[in-house]
Amino acid sequence: MKLPLSFLLLSLSLSAAQAADISVVGLFPGKAVLVIDGKAPKTYSVGAKVAPEVKLVDVDQTTATFETGGKRQRFDLGAHVNRMSAATNSSVTLKADVQGHFVVQGQINGGSMRMLVDTGASMVAMPASDARRLGIDYRKGKPVYINTANGVTTAYQVMLDSVKVGDITLNQVDGVVQESGLPFVLLGMSFLKRMEMRRDGDEMVLTKRY
Repeated sequence: MKLPLSFLLLSLSLSAAQAADISVVGLFPGKAVLVIDGKAPKTYSVGAKVAPEVKLVDVDQTTATFETGGKRQRFDLGAHVNRMSAATNSSVTLKADVQGHFVVQGQINGGSMRMLVDTGASMVAMPASDARRLGIDYRKGKPVYINTANGVTTAYQVMLDSVKVGDITLNQVDGVVQESGLPFVLLGMSFLKRMEMRRDGDEMVLTKRY
């Protein structure tokens, strides 16, 4: 028996990616109609990725099943959940140096890199010398201009294959390569916005959200 869209009241709120709110408003054989972040309803087939790290894995007449972080959750008609997160969230604890800065040894595109946590940087930023060491042909990137303490300098926007800090690895992270005025890598908001950041004294805990 097919259930009309108007009678399917299952509502599901997920916070798996940028506080994404997902409501299930329709169920059909092999498909679900979802409203994501208040946008227009869209139909997804079973197996589709509906938000970062959230996949629709099964649908029947009265329930929808989602998978995130290897964990499956099934919601009956009328069920409501405020948060659905990965089964395990990777985290790393950083300690401030004597100047109060958080510096971490991580990896970019598999290459070891020392990085300074900088919430004022919109993207992960690196000196051109480090980009060349990693084999990044940054001059094929989009030219941008950045204001520095020494004035305006040319930089190139690139896509980093991976950025790793402790047990946390993010893929496809926006980055920028600066040809002058940058002595080290800045771990900016293109990485940090996907973290939950908690500071307690001279420690900061980063927990991957999505």
